[in-house]
Amino acid sequence: MNEQSNNAVSPEQPYPSEDQSTPLPSNIRSLKDLIDTVTGKFLMDESEPGESGFVDQQPFPFLALVGQKEMKLALLLNLINPAIGGVLLLGPRGTGKTTAVRSLANLTPRIPRSLCYYGCTEQDVEAQGIDAICPACAKKFGEGKPLTQMEEVRLVELPLNAQIEDVVGGIDERAAIHQRMRLKRGILSQADRNILYVDEVNLLEDDIINAILDASAMGTYTVRRGPISSTYFARFSLVGSMNPEEGTLRPQIMDRFGLRILVDGLEDPQERWIAYQHVDQYRRSPNAMLADYQEQSQFARTEVQHARDLLPTVQIPELVAKAGLHLIQALEIASLRAEISLFEASKAYAAADNRSTVEVADLEVIAPMALRMRRSTFMSQYFADQQQEDIRLRENLKQITKELLEH
Repeated sequence: MNEQSNNAVSPEQPYPSEDQSTPLPSNIRSLKDLIDTVTGKFLMDESEPGESGFVDQQPFPFLALVGQKEMKLALLLNLINPAIGGVLLLGPRGTGKTTAVRSLANLTPRIPRSLCYYGCTEQDVEAQGIDAICPACAKKFGEGKPLTQMEEVRLVELPLNAQIEDVVGGIDERAAIHQRMRLKRGILSQADRNILYVDEVNLLEDDIINAILDASAMGTYTVRRGPISSTYFARFSLVGSMNPEEGTLRPQIMDRFGLRILVDGLEDPQERWIAYQHVDQYRRSPNAMLADYQEQSQFARTEVQHARDLLPTVQIPELVAKAGLHLIQALEIASLRAEISLFEASKAYAAADNRSTVEVADLEVIAPMALRMRRSTFMSQYFADQQQEDIRLRENLKQITKELLEH
């Protein structure tokens, strides 16, 4: 869509309500082009809102989000390449962080999903052998039966009032009534190969955030309750959001998020007006608004899947790798997750642009998202002080040794 004017419009000159439910513009050839072009559009003015009925509320269309290009790009890159390490959205309340994450439900790709309670897949057998799956799945695999089926990636939300038993799992109370001991899967297990969304991540209890971090790092976790135990897969992509006014994150937690996005309010009055129109239209008729964005959403979903398929072929040239490594060194970033996030996100960005080679220009787009808030001034000063202490120690040792030898 054409770029909107930045000039405010007076009440005597109201914003137009254009009908832009036409097909995609011809200049859109990839997911990157779509994100560069679509920042929200005017909707049709309906005199009679459609009847939504008593059904599950549909998520807000992702491509109806106005502005916030960096946030939308980061969330899409995380869909394309979960190896990025997740996304953290930081900003004041009311800036669309939670709405953006929930709207990903319309764009998620399809992946092979385990049919097993414990998450066994054919990939586990190829990587670790038949002992890596449960006995029931080993029998099915030997009989040539599938262990997976294709399903869409799901968004799993961590409830604000979740307890540790809800997160990791615990004794199945229904089974306990019948005097049977059985473990019930927790939210982390349900999030396997899905997106785990944690709102207000900075307000979580320490035991819950520690469980999430451990499971995220290992990809599995074990629950023990009395004489029984179970190990579950937890290979999820973590997305968190927080309001810095309400508190900060521990450095250990912050380091686990691959991309860090600063989400500020919209400054352009016209964009704010369009955002209001979208919210009003969605409130009155969610289904009508989803229909208005159906073609663009389907295109974006197809492009996400195509980019995921292309991702394994994307290469990072030596020049690009050196540029990224020198940048990280210049910023004095200690964590090796900086390289992982920077290069994996750059590969996803190239795949989103339908390219198989990462360019230096890609680093210019990705570096602020991947490297901001990674340098620790405390640790830099800490190591500098320790180095000075080591120097004094060696100098004193040399002086003492010299004096002893002279006598």
